Amino acid sequence: MGAKASGAGELDISCLAAGTVSGLVRTLVEFRLVEWGLEKLADDALLIAGELVANAVQHTPADREIRVRFTREASAVVLAVWDSSDAMPVARPVVELTLDDVVPDARALEDGHDAGIGGWGLPLVQALSSGCGVRDTEPHGKWVWAKVAT
Repeated sequence: MGAKASGAGELDISCLAAGTVSGLVRTLVEFRLVEWGLEKLADDALLIAGELVANAVQHTPADREIRVRFTREASAVVLAVWDSSDAMPVARPVVELTLDDVVPDARALEDGHDAGIGGWGLPLVQALSSGCGVRDTEPHGKWVWAKVAT
């Protein structure tokens, strides 16, 4: 893994796509927020970091790298995650639910029951961020980014 921090404490990390990367990135992002005196952003920023990194890891072969940048702007912090996949992220439409729609299901405790029901990360990122988007890169890959207003 390669990591560097600029004088402003900005983060730039390259690492192999592995399940443990999400936790590492959340920890490093939290350290930066504390350094910048922006602890109040931690809940939203850490959830966004976890979701964007998990998506990148999911869509990247384990022997390939992902890249994470965390920077501070005048009125926001920006987290951007690069992966080598050409597939663009697609957010599921959000459907409003009531408590009457929630039905207990004992099968939810079985291994593998949650397979194929993901896809809620991007709607969470959209809801918690002040802006987000995707930019493709040549010859392959894309940066997926989100801003959290300070």
